[in-house]
Amino acid sequence: MSKKKAKKINKSMATAEVATVADVQTEQEEKEYSIINLGPTHPATHGIFQNVLKVDGEIILESTPTIGYIHRAFEKLAERRPYNQITPITDRLNYCSSPINNMGWEMTVEKLIGAKIPKRVEYMRVIIMELARIADHIICNSVIGVDTGAMTGFLYIFQWREKIYDIYESICGARLTTNIGRIGGFEREWPQKTWDLINDFVEKFPAGLKEFENLLMRNKIFMDRVIGAGPISAERALSYSFTGPNLRAAGVDYDVRVMNPYSSYEDFEFIIPVGKDGDTFDRFMVREEEMWQSLSIIKQALAKMPKEGGFHADIPAFFLPPKEEVYNNMEALIYHFKIVMGEQDVPVGEVYHAVEGGNGELGFYLVSDGGRTPFRLHFRRPCFIYYQAYPEMITGGLLSDAILTMSSMNVIAGELDA
Repeated sequence: MSKKKAKKINKSMATAEVATVADVQTEQEEKEYSIINLGPTHPATHGIFQNVLKVDGEIILESTPTIGYIHRAFEKLAERRPYNQITPITDRLNYCSSPINNMGWEMTVEKLIGAKIPKRVEYMRVIIMELARIADHIICNSVIGVDTGAMTGFLYIFQWREKIYDIYESICGARLTTNIGRIGGFEREWPQKTWDLINDFVEKFPAGLKEFENLLMRNKIFMDRVIGAGPISAERALSYSFTGPNLRAAGVDYDVRVMNPYSSYEDFEFIIPVGKDGDTFDRFMVREEEMWQSLSIIKQALAKMPKEGGFHADIPAFFLPPKEEVYNNMEALIYHFKIVMGEQDVPVGEVYHAVEGGNGELGFYLVSDGGRTPFRLHFRRPCFIYYQAYPEMITGGLLSDAILTMSSMNVIAGELDA
């Protein structure tokens, strides 16, 4: 082949290549993409999450989330309240496991004032917090099933959440927003009915949980829907400051109960389940195993429960005295008045206390100037952190997987917007 001829062929090939690129560019310019709102009115977004999606057919190309639809300025509200009146505010964070929020706040104040909590109170708190974790995971995992079209699992398992709420009700009279516990312990000794309900739950729940797992864990349709949906790597999860089940599903075994034990968690043996791929299936499986571990912790707490110690710490300046003492003792009457009227000063200080909430590390950063209300208060809400990663997790996936991913992240609106 002559050089001249070869040169001509190369020029022809170059011309063909340019034409191909130009055709592709023209095709991209002419192609129309859809812009849709995933929420806030979509039922799966609870009426308060908005995601503006750019889609190519069923494939998500871009996602822009909007939050703040139910922002209530909890931190500023709390800065104008006496310490004992802040507990009901924490109920409205993750309302699927509100006792953990309540006790996390109470432990933060106890850390500031240097209160010594009886071992029995700490064990009682562990029981309630682990029951709350089970209730939270029941909601999350059963809703994942519903979002794949599997309603039966939800109907089978949800009755056990109601049994946990019966336990709450026997202690404090409330079911969802519990306001359970007090700074220093509990409002009163638990009645025998509470212990009976707890023992009955511990005995019978394993069969119900196993039945739920049999419906979904090896279900081919369910597995096809959740495996590979909304994945995130351990490195990306850490860069976003993930904690809780969403981080553990990505393969990182971080758990506040182990890394920074509180309320005597160091006395109990339990396993931290971890996943590998950080997808919806791993998040589902991690929560399933955590329910079994919570059951184990509750059984250990019941077996080791101290007989002595009462139901609250000896901190009369923060704990309401019994009514009979208020009526017959001047000192008790003074304490009662000061606590109810919010006239009890606290020490100057700066503390941070975190608990392992249903969704991850729930932290309270408290600054006191010695007054009767917090000088500054910040709630570290895990859902606020997770939702920042949501666009990255759903981009490139199917539109149907966006709902599954949100459910498996367990984004709770009250905790997100605060």
